[in-house]
Amino acid sequence: MKGTSALLAGLGGVAIVFALLSTLLFVASPVVTGTELYWIFGNLIAGVLLLAFALFPNWDTIRERMRSGEARRAGKYGTSAVLSTLLAVFIVWALAYLAASHPKKFDWSEAGVHTLSEQTKKVLAGLEQDVQVTALVPALDAPPVRDLLDRYAYESPRFQVTFADPNSRPDLVEKFGLSPDKLTGGVVHVQLGEESVDVSEFSEEKLTNALVKLTRTGKKTVYVLEGHGERALDGEGGGAREGFARAIEALRNENYTVEKLLLASKGEVPADADVVIVAGPDRPLLPEEAKALVAYVEKGGALLAMIDPNTKSDLPAMLAQWGVRIGEDVVVDPRLGIFGRAAMPFAAQYPTHPITSGLREPTLFNLVSSVTAADEAKGRLTEIVRTGDESWGESDLATLFGEGRVERGDGDRPGPVSIAVAGEVDAPNAPAPEPPQEGEGETPPAAGKARLVVFGDSDFASNEFLDAYRNHDLFVNSVNWLLGDVESIAIRPNRSRASRMQLSTEEFLGLRFLSLFVLPQLIAFAGTYAWWSRRRAPGR
Repeated sequence: MKGTSALLAGLGGVAIVFALLSTLLFVASPVVTGTELYWIFGNLIAGVLLLAFALFPNWDTIRERMRSGEARRAGKYGTSAVLSTLLAVFIVWALAYLAASHPKKFDWSEAGVHTLSEQTKKVLAGLEQDVQVTALVPALDAPPVRDLLDRYAYESPRFQVTFADPNSRPDLVEKFGLSPDKLTGGVVHVQLGEESVDVSEFSEEKLTNALVKLTRTGKKTVYVLEGHGERALDGEGGGAREGFARAIEALRNENYTVEKLLLASKGEVPADADVVIVAGPDRPLLPEEAKALVAYVEKGGALLAMIDPNTKSDLPAMLAQWGVRIGEDVVVDPRLGIFGRAAMPFAAQYPTHPITSGLREPTLFNLVSSVTAADEAKGRLTEIVRTGDESWGESDLATLFGEGRVERGDGDRPGPVSIAVAGEVDAPNAPAPEPPQEGEGETPPAAGKARLVVFGDSDFASNEFLDAYRNHDLFVNSVNWLLGDVESIAIRPNRSRASRMQLSTEEFLGLRFLSLFVLPQLIAFAGTYAWWSRRRAPGR
């Protein structure tokens, strides 16, 4: 065929090929729109008509060529091409089969967001019975949820997943007691024995938190001191940048009970207090309150103290009796301060301790004091976080806060500077600890000991900084260790740093239609026209 007939034949072949490809893709697609069906049938009809218009004027020529030796040669080479194509298809199929039978996943994202975190792997490895997971998610929204759940199922055979469209399985919706508002974006129902949790935010963090709530046995209570200018836990102040609402939520996600503690109204720390947190006080405790807090520690309690520099708190003096030294300074680091802010240093040196055993990335602090162990307490207290080698503890606070200027002097503490300590101290009134139940993986304090963790800053666990770098892990791991939950100490799920574009269903389908079919077919048509134009050029 020559001339216009060749062009029509090429265009017709392209239309039919895209009609077939569209059909194959739509068979595997969860949603097919009317526009896409019209596209398939339109391409098929147009392709047949174009081929007919190309073949009809040249029918006698084609029939004559079919009887010639040229037709036999074409048949021979055509058969060879078909067999080669079939062999290539078979090889691709075999590779796909091997890949499906022996899957291997790679995560090349910067933050490792497609790899399960250490915390998730620990939780899955500790499953002692099957977890039944039912994903009631509309078909269009199912692929990312399926990808997430498949990672869990790949990690543990006890994580058993079933997918169902809530529109076609009203019986499951009724069985799980799900209201229509919960089904807007879908729900993942996680059940372990008789207990269950519904997850509507599809992220590793939320799903792992659900598993933690189902698998962690026993009730542990964390009390947070208030009444001395500490960080607000709830209300408007709790949700502000300097508030502590997100830190409290992080503890509740670990299945801990969190309560506020006003010591002046109770006179003593409640008997069910497993940990007491003091977060950034700026006023002294009353003598009775201080006495009650000391009595709690001496009975074998666990205390997390976060003391900001340049405040009027009397906690540094109280902690000194256990060998904790909080410096009257602010640690600065001109080289490793965020965005050049020397008083907001990164810390990435973690001496050996269970709290920081898995930390490999930096933590961020804002106006932090040095915290060290006294010589007589160095066998009991361990420095757990240090700033960089070029940092120092600036003791000239008047110049720092008054003029915003720092200069290393002879009286400043040289770097690296310890800004947190942890350890066990003497508790003469402590009862003998009960041995942990089999499988709990707990390490309670030694007999006659209490646990302390002290930071020279409370900003790092505030709403503003909690999710920065590894601050969240450092804070929660500290509470885990104080409670004896060493199995819970882990690096938690990473969060993607990439931006996302939110599309409606219609916009997504339209974008898919344009990118998979319209644009590629237009390119194929253009290529066919270019081939035909070159074929008709003089000298060819």
